[in-house]
Amino acid sequence: MEQGMIDRTLADLIDMDDSATVLKEVKAIFAMMFPDSECDMVEKVFYDIQRLFKGDYPGYRKCTTQYHDLKHVTDTFLAMSRLIHGAVVSGEQLSSAQATLGLICALMHDTGYIQTIDDNTGTGAKYTGKDTTRSIAFMDAYITDNKLPIEDFTHYADILICAGLDTKVSELHFASHQIALLGKMLGTADLMGQMADRTYLEKLLLLYAEFREGEITDYKDELDLLKKTKGFYERIKERLSSELGGVSDYVQYHFKVRWNIDRNLYTEAIESNVNYLNYILKNHEKDYRRHLRREKIMKRLKKRGEDVGG
Repeated sequence: MEQGMIDRTLADLIDMDDSATVLKEVKAIFAMMFPDSECDMVEKVFYDIQRLFKGDYPGYRKCTTQYHDLKHVTDTFLAMSRLIHGAVVSGEQLSSAQATLGLICALMHDTGYIQTIDDNTGTGAKYTGKDTTRSIAFMDAYITDNKLPIEDFTHYADILICAGLDTKVSELHFASHQIALLGKMLGTADLMGQMADRTYLEKLLLLYAEFREGEITDYKDELDLLKKTKGFYERIKERLSSELGGVSDYVQYHFKVRWNIDRNLYTEAIESNVNYLNYILKNHEKDYRRHLRREKIMKRLKKRGEDVGG
């Protein structure tokens, strides 16, 4: 293996901040799996979701949540495509229609945070805890409005429900092994995508603002959320391996075939974030904001008038 490949991190592979680049990569991955199938439906939904989050979709306001934003959607979308590809490479039998359904569910999974045009109170964060059921309702309406072939979308709700952090996936009944697999992959992609984001720690401060509006009372301030994130990571590792069936391992098959990198780059990125969080909490607890400086998120917080917390 070339030295350059050995040293590459998740963020080095493609520009994940550019949604067009993400779509191009997902289409390339789809073509690797199904060279004789088109990706047109996924592409159409991608552009509709982009319009939705940007405020150009009829009947809806632009996205008002800064943690659960379009970037998070595209991160989940890309992670889902990598999981599906890795599963196919490892021998799982998934059809192009099933892969299409999984990718569309990834695009749809946080539509529940988007407010309708006449909903002018607060932000979409007020729907925290109800977002998954609202996402299912949005996708249901989308399928009807766009006259999509219902036979291809029969089990979308069973997949989307797996994005709920409290969903007991092991207790759900799925119509097939493939639908169960797609559900577990969506729950996994959602978690991996956000926690591996190079701005994850900065965005946790935006998440705290969402939690306050959503009346989530588990955290007394930003610093408390950062401190409890260490324990959250341990719970997530357990959820990924047990409740979600360990399907996170499939990404390593993807990286081996696509990039000739025989490592789980998502796990590495997440652990890098957690290690830096531990460093901050150990050495800079009193001025933690000074050590969270990526992507000018702190300026966004000040612009919004968020207090420092802690």
